[in-house]
Amino acid sequence: MRLLALLCLLPHSLLTLAADSATILDTAEQHIRLQTKNLPGKTTITMGQLDASKLSPCSALEAFTPQGSKIVGRTHIGVRCLAPNSWTVLVPAQIAVAGNYVTTSRPLIAGQVIRESDLVTLSGDVSHLPSGVASDSSGVVGKTLRNSLGAGQPIRFDQLAAPIVIRQGQTVRVISKGSGFSVSAEGKAINNAALGQPAQIRMNSGQTISGTARADGSVEMDF
Repeated sequence: MRLLALLCLLPHSLLTLAADSATILDTAEQHIRLQTKNLPGKTTITMGQLDASKLSPCSALEAFTPQGSKIVGRTHIGVRCLAPNSWTVLVPAQIAVAGNYVTTSRPLIAGQVIRESDLVTLSGDVSHLPSGVASDSSGVVGKTLRNSLGAGQPIRFDQLAAPIVIRQGQTVRVISKGSGFSVSAEGKAINNAALGQPAQIRMNSGQTISGTARADGSVEMDF
């Protein structure tokens, strides 16, 4: 009779262990979905295997990203038990993100202004790419390369600089705008300035003013 009772309980115990493993995996997966919800492109999550047979029962789980781990590619997600016991496991996962990324169509040299023909936009898994890779050419065309790149290399935004629109010694139109008025005058640029950067201008009167370089080569005065 006792043997029969044990046999009846055995499947329930196995199901409990399996449910614990499934709950841990689900907790880790939900954490991944939360962390990747704002990533561009479609995210595919493949959870690894977990043996929870040696873990004590747990009624409260918490997932976290281990220090130094990334949330894309092949990684691990931590899951800790908060009650009634205390333990931590690392759950393996593979996170693929399908999206677009911009590469060079040919070798480019440092200081070169990038044109549309210099670029190729590809589609694929971007999880293996370094952070900051451009996903479309609109933010790349017209920028200047800080360093040389070979053909087929992904382009990161930290490799780009805004183009120089004002050069030292250049005659510059200075614009001052206010409520209902706009005044302009001319002066000489004291420094080089890229789009959006500060520019120092010596006016014909001898006064030095500061402003912001605009795309058309003019300077808008700062107040």
